Amino acid sequence: MQVLHPEPLTAAAFAPFGDVLEAAGDFRLINDGMCQRHHDRARIDVAPEVDAANRAGISIFNAVPRALPYCFDLIERHPEGSQAFLPMTQHPFLVIVSPGPQHRPRAFLTNGAQGINLHRGVWHGVLTPLQAPGLFAVVDRIGASANLEEFRYPASWRVEA
Repeated sequence: MQVLHPEPLTAAAFAPFGDVLEAAGDFRLINDGMCQRHHDRARIDVAPEVDAANRAGISIFNAVPRALPYCFDLIERHPEGSQAFLPMTQHPFLVIVSPGPQHRPRAFLTNGAQGINLHRGVWHGVLTPLQAPGLFAVVDRIGASANLEEFRYPASWRVEA
């Protein structure tokens, strides 16, 4: 079994795969100076040429928590749209991404105050909360055509703390 150690989730390290969503960096004050707006942190990307019904939508996911060490052999991608995961709790979660099935995956650990936006077509692991509840708002493509490709590695990967 091959072993991965999760990296801290940073915008620079995660840039090839997507965007880190967090209240950090530049902002402007709104609501009479009582709220920081960290503006336009990710591009929601849906493929309008695939299906006239394509649009961005918000869904709620409630995932079963996992624990480290965590073993996986499945990655997936969504060729017709980006996919943003916004935790509805302040618990860290594990993010697994890969440039492709023939490449070594990478594991990132959020800090509990970060979400992610996976670029369209990026290979990634399944939603992996590390603590209950595994509740997330997910912004992604809604449409009639299939938008899921899966790949199983011939041998499992193990993510260790």
